[in-house]
Amino acid sequence: MSKPIVAIVGRPNVGKSTLFNKLIGERRSIVEDTPGVTRDRIYAEAEWNSRKFILIDTGGIEPKSDETILKQMRTQAEIAVATADVIIFMCDIHAGLVADDRDIAIMLKKSGKPIVVAVNKVDRVGELPYEFYEFYELGFERDPIAVSSLHGTGSGDLLDAVIEECRFDDNDADDENVINVAVIGKPNAGKSSIINRMCGEDRVIVSDIAGTTRDAVDTRVENSHGVYNFIDTAGIRRHSKVEDRIEKFSVIRANMAIERADVCLLMIDAKDGVTDQDEKIAGLAHEAGKACIIVINKWDSIEKENNTVNNYNKEIRTALAYMPYAPIIYVSALTGQRVANLYEMINEVYSESRRRITTGMLNDLLNDATTRVQPPSDKGRRLKVYYMTQISTAPPTFVIFCNSEELFHYSYKRYIENCIRDTFGFNGTPIKIIIRQRGDDSTK
Repeated sequence: MSKPIVAIVGRPNVGKSTLFNKLIGERRSIVEDTPGVTRDRIYAEAEWNSRKFILIDTGGIEPKSDETILKQMRTQAEIAVATADVIIFMCDIHAGLVADDRDIAIMLKKSGKPIVVAVNKVDRVGELPYEFYEFYELGFERDPIAVSSLHGTGSGDLLDAVIEECRFDDNDADDENVINVAVIGKPNAGKSSIINRMCGEDRVIVSDIAGTTRDAVDTRVENSHGVYNFIDTAGIRRHSKVEDRIEKFSVIRANMAIERADVCLLMIDAKDGVTDQDEKIAGLAHEAGKACIIVINKWDSIEKENNTVNNYNKEIRTALAYMPYAPIIYVSALTGQRVANLYEMINEVYSESRRRITTGMLNDLLNDATTRVQPPSDKGRRLKVYYMTQISTAPPTFVIFCNSEELFHYSYKRYIENCIRDTFGFNGTPIKIIIRQRGDDSTK
């Protein structure tokens, strides 16, 4: 990427996510007064003095912890440090300079990256408290900077220091051909594992503990197929089970991830089949008008018979009857079986969701369709269909003008949609049809 990368690292609960949200100007990272809430790396674009850079929020580093999640959080932070051009090292003035801060400082010095120390929770303006000066003992070239991530004080000085350390390539153009892919599904369906397999490295924390991914995490991948931004979403649970405040935030993040995605990969556990919760999650992508691929994961764990695939296909099409357009692929994130095929499928459904059909071709189709199946009538009045045009893409949206919206029965609307699909394809993407009565300027 042409933009410099800046990582915020430090112990758990020193205010990294609060600072991250303050610097990017929106509530992207989950903020909760609980150590370990931010477990993965969260990416966002930030800007200061007309200079743009990528900011990474990381899970807290606990250098000597052997607990599984905390150990993986440390690994993620280390990956962020290796990826970053500049590092913001956050400390907490209330806790003072502790042993873990010293251990982290040693690790950061070994990276050879420019380090900017931010001493957080200095909430009072004026003369700095005596405790602030002990952070000079960390021995970095730059003086520590007092900040309050809660109130925003000191953030300007911090950003000035960060920009001074960044190297900008003004000749590099931003890549506008990125496909945003949201990986959605129930908890523990293998969403993080599939991203790691597609990336070829452990870019996202993977654990057998359901609910490990709490934020929507972005992972950029560039290969021979194209440039992709994979959004690993928190598993969406049943609403009745969403009681924890952090869990509620995670559900919101998953919905937001669907909204900003171009393509959704609906992950379904082959051992569980399509559950009620899978149907609801698929409905979110369908209602949002997103191109979608149904990914049946853990296929290696299923005992196969002659009709195993056919039986699964029937079950899926019955349960997800409202999205017959979505292609189905059977994969194993564990073994890598057919995972590579996903790139071509993503490209195909992405292109289909952005297809435009000329008005002339649509009206040729419409004339043929109304000739083969006459429009419905009621009490002596017959539906007259005048013409059809496409008004937008993603999803492809068509407007049909007629003499009576009331006569345009849902079944005939579905018939026209099927004719569109039979003629033009639109594989993997929902289609939206708006009926507009002549003389009526409102869309229905």
